[in-house]
Amino acid sequence: MSTTRPYSPGDRGPEPSGASGASEEDVAEAGGPTGGGASAPGTGVPASAAVTGPQVRRLSFDDQSGVVPLARDFTRQALYAWGWLPSATADQRAAAEDVLLVVSELVTNACLHAEGPDELSITCDKKVIRLEVSDRGAGQPAPRTPHRAGRPGGHGMFIVQRLCLDWGVVRTPGVAGKRVWAELGAPA
Repeated sequence: MSTTRPYSPGDRGPEPSGASGASEEDVAEAGGPTGGGASAPGTGVPASAAVTGPQVRRLSFDDQSGVVPLARDFTRQALYAWGWLPSATADQRAAAEDVLLVVSELVTNACLHAEGPDELSITCDKKVIRLEVSDRGAGQPAPRTPHRAGRPGGHGMFIVQRLCLDWGVVRTPGVAGKRVWAELGAPA
C-alpha cells in the first residue's frame, strides 16, 4: 500500500520528546549498545520489546561516506540485538532481508534525490519495525507510474511499497526537509 499520510493508521503522530516509552538504554547513537537479544516465546519479537515497549536506534550520517552500506550494517546489528537474526526459518530470514533492502532503498533515494540522508531511525515495537530516514530534500517520494520492470532505475519506492505494511512522509512546518518512514511486519 502506498501512502503519503504522515503517520500510519491509528498512529496519533509523534510524541513529545521523552514520551516515546523508550528508555535511555534503548536509544543508541551511531550503533551504541541497546538492550534486547532474546525473543519472546513463539513471537519472533525480542522479550525486552514485549516488556519495555519500543526499542529505538539512531544513526547520524554527519560527515559519513558510504552511507548505504553503513545504514545496512547498522540495521543488521539492530536486527541481531532484537532477535530478528540469526533466522531460524526461511520466512524469518526473508523478513530480515526485506528490512535491509528497504533501508537501502530509503537511504539511496535520499542520496539521489535529497542532498543525502541526515539520520536513520529504527524502532522495533512488538511485531513491527519502523524505519525513518530524514533528509533536507523538498521532493515528494512516490513509486514511478507506470512501473517499468524491465528498465533500469526507478524501482526504489516501488520496492518499498511492495514490501512494507505502510509508508509515508513527515514534514515539519517551517523546517526544511522531511522524514520518509516505512513499516514492516516481524517474521512469523
